[in-house]
Amino acid sequence: MIILGLTGSIGMGKTTAANMFEDAGVPIYSADEAVHRLYSGSAALLIEAAFPGTVVDGTVDRQKLSAAVVGKPEALKNLESIIHPLVREEETAFLEKARADGAGIALIDIPLLFETGADKRVDKVAVVSVPVEIQRERVLSRAGMSEEKFEAILARQMKDSEKRARADFIIDSSGSFEQTRRQIDAIIAELRG
Repeated sequence: MIILGLTGSIGMGKTTAANMFEDAGVPIYSADEAVHRLYSGSAALLIEAAFPGTVVDGTVDRQKLSAAVVGKPEALKNLESIIHPLVREEETAFLEKARADGAGIALIDIPLLFETGADKRVDKVAVVSVPVEIQRERVLSRAGMSEEKFEAILARQMKDSEKRARADFIIDSSGSFEQTRRQIDAIIAELRG
């Protein structure tokens, strides 16, 4: 089974690309979705213990947690030390199931693939990318997003140019959905050989 890592900076269209891989029959594991599940489950008590007042009705309040960690490197490292091992456990279980199900390709969608060293756990890497002006427009149109928050997120992420240089495949999502889908179909065809 070929493990394809999918990554891309914020606002690049990674979620859309992942959905297109899934539509084409590739099993998908999303680290972001795992975090959402964990914030409503097993991680909530651990996060509340480390960051009191960030859990409401048994679920991590993402805005409160963001306020507790953004711009605070030690707090962010503490959060990552709690959540990353739990996400990794889910990823391992996903890959075992995909292998047992006979999948030829399995995709793991990790926003910080290179930054966390997860690229060493995959066979190939696809990076979703758009020009910086499109990225900025997409991100700043999101509810609750500010210039400051956007800049803080970018500061944690490897530059897009470096991700592109390290990728096996680059998916340009600045065009139509159909153009993006054609690129994804070509990657799948190449991986299936």
